[in-house]
Amino acid sequence: MAAESSTGYIQHHLQNLSFGRFPDGHWGFAHTSEEAASFGFWAIHVDSMLWSVGLGALFLWGFRRAAVKVTTGVPGMWQNIVEMAVEFVDNSVKESFHGQSKLIAPLSLTIFTWILLMNVMDLVPVDFIPVLAHAAGIEYFKVVPTTDLNVTLGMSISVFLLIVFYSIKIKGFGGFVGELTLHPFGKWMIPFNLLLEGVSLLAKPVSLGLRLFGNLYAGELIFILIALLPFYAQWALSVPWAIFHILIVVLQAFIFMMLTIVYLSMAHEDNH
Repeated sequence: MAAESSTGYIQHHLQNLSFGRFPDGHWGFAHTSEEAASFGFWAIHVDSMLWSVGLGALFLWGFRRAAVKVTTGVPGMWQNIVEMAVEFVDNSVKESFHGQSKLIAPLSLTIFTWILLMNVMDLVPVDFIPVLAHAAGIEYFKVVPTTDLNVTLGMSISVFLLIVFYSIKIKGFGGFVGELTLHPFGKWMIPFNLLLEGVSLLAKPVSLGLRLFGNLYAGELIFILIALLPFYAQWALSVPWAIFHILIVVLQAFIFMMLTIVYLSMAHEDNH
């Protein structure tokens, strides 16, 4: 897995394990970045899917375990952690969501915890898992799903679809269309209103996904650059950066959750 240059090392660590269709028609895994690029839009990033699904399953298992073993006596450490997370998210929803929905709190808890788990993978030493994967014959293996734009945009598009669904459900189709076409300048400026409101609506999922991706991608890139330094310099820089990066890891999960709550709260409001 050793790269011939710093550029090659960086490119290797930023390349996903891709599965797709080659130009000659057969399907398989890419062994070079050029082969991965040849897959085009339909490339499947297997590592991102494995880690995101696996961490999602870990979240479900961990929280179910806490629920099954809950006690009214002296709670264990894991129960305390789960209760703190649930209470934190519940308070955030109560403060920011002004509609009536049984979905928002569970959705917010899922978003916060799932993204937090995916972000935390950025704190794993950059060479640890890729070296193990290379020993198993896997050339590329990224471990941080939120550094994959497909993952972050996939989540943000899901939130966008919920925004549209609840906007139509609460306001009716006519109300939703009226919100896009009659504000802020009235019926005489419908094309201009539609342009403004349409761009504003579409910007929500784009900004949600790009914000999360950009921050985690930049953090991962800095860890990779630190790994290129001599051993003594790595310890001098990686530990402070990891401590600071913990704030980014938690903050980005919180921001994604809060914006989701705010956007869905706006969708539940029956006025502009």
